[in-house]
Amino acid sequence: MKTLFFSFILLTGMLFGQELQVKVTADFTNLPAYNKSVLANFADNIQSYLNNNRFTGQNWDSEKIQCTMNIFFISGNDQNVYTAQVFVSSQRPIYKSTRNSLMLRILDGSWNFNYEKNMSFNFSPSTFNSVLSFLDFYAYLILGMDSDSYQVLSGTPFYNKAFEIVTMGEASSFSKGWEKNSTGYNRRGLMDDILSETYRPFRETIFDYHYNGVDMYTQNKDAAQKSINKMVLALETIRKKFEGKSIFMSTFFEAKYAEIIEYMKDYNDADFFKKLKKIDPPHAAKYEEAMNPGSN
Repeated sequence: MKTLFFSFILLTGMLFGQELQVKVTADFTNLPAYNKSVLANFADNIQSYLNNNRFTGQNWDSEKIQCTMNIFFISGNDQNVYTAQVFVSSQRPIYKSTRNSLMLRILDGSWNFNYEKNMSFNFSPSTFNSVLSFLDFYAYLILGMDSDSYQVLSGTPFYNKAFEIVTMGEASSFSKGWEKNSTGYNRRGLMDDILSETYRPFRETIFDYHYNGVDMYTQNKDAAQKSINKMVLALETIRKKFEGKSIFMSTFFEAKYAEIIEYMKDYNDADFFKKLKKIDPPHAAKYEEAMNPGSN
């Protein structure tokens, strides 16, 4: 399975195929006619960039990661400076199934950038560019999430690259969204959480959740549910030690809460969803429904 393959690609320098299969859309409704003309090929250029570059720089002899990027432009001016909100998602296949597991579901509300017509889309992740570095960041984040689900902590090299981009973004003239703040989702806060020792036990359970939980559910439901419960217990321990908002946890549950409910709705521990209500308050109502399915 992919665990063995991923071990192999980390030890080789062979080039084979690209990692991502991204569908990109862009909504220009809020923009003046001039900006719309400048951005005529914007979505196509981004899609081509994400799908045609090798972000690992190594052999990817596996299914491409299915992703979406939906860009909603908020404003633009005659200096070609833009603000946009971007919805990013990715998924991975479930073993011996036609279904997929949602890995990432993020609404990034703070993309600020300069885009000139006929801009060159050259892959250079060590140099900050307000357009391309944003794309590189999410490519590495997607790869990190996917990799952690197949081998324990194997996403770290990709997360480190994403963090390097964050630090460049913070020092740039387009720092909004890259800087850490306490008002909601931001890229710096997410990477701080992912790479911290505080959330290392959580990351270690992500493999078990997917590989021995989601992937094995149809083969051994009881064992799979125990693996999913193991992750929740780890999160409960973290929550008790470290109060406060975690962007990493929020991001994880935004993608996973519905899947967890589906797989665990008949789990034999009555306290399971009570724990989730405390760990993941934004989806508490959904967990309450799972606890009391006949109440509505």
